[in-house]
Amino acid sequence: MDQQNKKLRLILNSALFAALTAILAQIDIPLPLIPISGQTLAVGITATILGSKQGALAMICYAVIGAVGAPVFAGFSGGAHVLVGPSGGYVFGFIVTAYVTGWILEKTSFRLANALIANIVGMVITLAFGTVQLKFILDYTWNAAFLAGVYPFIAVGIIKAVLASWIGIAVRKRLVQANLILETKQKVA
Repeated sequence: MDQQNKKLRLILNSALFAALTAILAQIDIPLPLIPISGQTLAVGITATILGSKQGALAMICYAVIGAVGAPVFAGFSGGAHVLVGPSGGYVFGFIVTAYVTGWILEKTSFRLANALIANIVGMVITLAFGTVQLKFILDYTWNAAFLAGVYPFIAVGIIKAVLASWIGIAVRKRLVQANLILETKQKVA
């Protein structure tokens, strides 16, 4: 595959998974400050399928599309004000989450058990970013920030980590077999 085709595939995969994130973001359960949405499920699926760099690029695309005003964030919201508001830390966390989740899988292997560990680590990263911004934007105490930004999402986050791992590994295997994504080099243990 020549370099031009690789770049085109990178761009298309990033756009496709940014779109997947935008679609799953609209599946939400409203809560007072931060809704439970399908965004984090999409981030986990994206990282599990695409790996670190391409997964992070997809989340950067998603954040930029939302920042310029497209209604891709939870509840059909969009605009830079979302990124600097109470829930913006989660969106910034998606970028780091996708990178770290994909990185863990690249350093180990794209297997279900490793994907589950990587996605749980990713969940913690997303919640950490979200909680820090929530604390400072709303001038909360750390305890109040954890009550609003972490505790309501732990059980659902674990369920989403399991789903993202299972879906991501299954889809990744088929996409690699179809030569639609490239197999990444992995360390041999």
